[in-house]
Amino acid sequence: MPAKSILPCAFLFLAFLPLQLAAQQTDAAGFETFEYQEGDTTYVMKKYFLCLLKTGPNREGTEEEVAEIQRQHLAHLETLARAGKICMVGPMGDDGDLRGIVVFNTPTLEDALELAHQDPAVKAGRLSVEIHPWWAAVGSRLF
Repeated sequence: MPAKSILPCAFLFLAFLPLQLAAQQTDAAGFETFEYQEGDTTYVMKKYFLCLLKTGPNREGTEEEVAEIQRQHLAHLETLARAGKICMVGPMGDDGDLRGIVVFNTPTLEDALELAHQDPAVKAGRLSVEIHPWWAAVGSRLF
């Protein structure tokens, strides 16, 4: 989709979102979905959970301890990705308080929170989480 057509599409989506939310359905796996029509294309919109990984309160530790927590953090994310519980993950490109983003593929906020709080870096206090519901078209991808 050309860049200049993204803004009108986003505007139309947001303008009709209240009407579409009234037609929400829950699929067999428990995910909330609805269909969004744009011209002759129908998009299936699905609720995901966008997790913001932020700097946590505990930034102490030796270089070895910090490296081990980071190794465990990455292993946790790898396990979730292989299980289909996350569909996108990555670090931020700067050194601010926002450290990374995870898009959870779970039917409920509670499921996303549970998985986020199992992360060794969150358990150790090196990261904290903020999670929001996020709608995206099924099959969306980055270019």
